[in-house]
Amino acid sequence: MNTTAAVLSDTTDGILTITLNRPEAANAVRPDDRDTIIALLAAAADDEKVRAVVLRANGKHFCSGADVASLADRRARGEKRVLEPTRRIMNGAQKLVASVLDCHKPVIAAVQGAATGLGAHVVYASDLVVATENSYFAESFVKRGLVVDGGGCYLLPRRIGMQKAKEMAFFGERLTAAEALALGLVNRVVAPAELDAAVADFAGRLAAAPTSAIAFTKRLLNDSPDTDRSGAFVAEAMAQEIQSYSHDSKEGVQAFIDKRQTEFTGW
Repeated sequence: MNTTAAVLSDTTDGILTITLNRPEAANAVRPDDRDTIIALLAAAADDEKVRAVVLRANGKHFCSGADVASLADRRARGEKRVLEPTRRIMNGAQKLVASVLDCHKPVIAAVQGAATGLGAHVVYASDLVVATENSYFAESFVKRGLVVDGGGCYLLPRRIGMQKAKEMAFFGERLTAAEALALGLVNRVVAPAELDAAVADFAGRLAAAPTSAIAFTKRLLNDSPDTDRSGAFVAEAMAQEIQSYSHDSKEGVQAFIDKRQTEFTGW
């Protein structure tokens, strides 16, 4: 593994760990870094050996968002073309957030320090979030004279409600880890020294779980805010029928009958 790369990856015991590795730049994400993460998540979705994904970062901060220097460089090179910014956002920041939401495997975000802009949105898109006491979240776009992008206007109201989402987007103020926990934006807040253990606990439990059942459940939950009751009920019933043919469904029922521990394979 190239330990100097901007994005590191390792798969051990069914857990894919993706690590942002630009601590000197607060792990700001450049286009190539973003595309690497997207590719890793897409590969994880189809890899039977991967049963859970952890997103984390080296250094003091999780991710300060998209690399502003890259944006300034693009602007300095010449005029924009019609629809070019739209395509860049849709095929870039939005695609990254979608890759987290759409990954068939559960994604855990391990957050320390700043998670701002696109970095915050990656966290909001994750399935479980463990944050340190010194971590914080912010919508930094307004401070750069920009519109919230990268899926932020879709995710924030669904995570914390419309009024709080507007407050964060309009002022760009920090949301502390304690406030994020109270709003239900994160699952656990721990001391910095306890981050690794808390993340390992979540990841280990997921790696031993019925992965395909969790994949269906993740999709149903993610779709539920945009689906009416009739559509949600049909999708739920169909997912349950498909899962009933899986190895883990048979194993779960048989283990209950036999009064023994389950041995899920993920499929």
